Amino acid sequence: MYSIKVEDCFSSAHNLRGYKGKCEELHGHNWKVEVKVGACGLDKAGMVLDFKYLKEKVNKILERLDHKYLNRIAYFKKYNPTSENIAKYIFDNFSTGLNRLNPRARLESVTVWESERSSATYYGE
Repeated sequence: MYSIKVEDCFSSAHNLRGYKGKCEELHGHNWKVEVKVGACGLDKAGMVLDFKYLKEKVNKILERLDHKYLNRIAYFKKYNPTSENIAKYIFDNFSTGLNRLNPRARLESVTVWESERSSATYYGE
C-alpha cells in the first residue's frame, strides 16, 4: 500500500451554533488542511498520483472556503462549521476523478487543523 499527502491552508470565519462557550461568537482561523490519497499499486509512471493534480484539486476546493464566513455557505447552513464537518465537506467535494488517473487510487482521509494542536480527520464511510 502506498500513500501520498499534500497540505494547504485557508483563512475563514465561523461561529458554532448550539455551542455554549467562546466559539459560539464569530471568530476566525487560519486552517491547515491535509489530504491523503492511497493506492495498492502505482501508475505507469510509478506514482500514486501526480502531486500537481492533487494540489490543484485541493486548491479548487479551498478557494470556495478561503476568506469566507463559513456559516453562509449552503453546506454549513445545514451542518455546523466544525473542524469535523469542514473535513467531511472537503472529502465529499474531492472529485472522483482519481480512478481515471490511477484505478487503484482512493481518497483516504482529510485532516483539518484549526490550531497547531487541534485537528479533526474524516476517513469516509
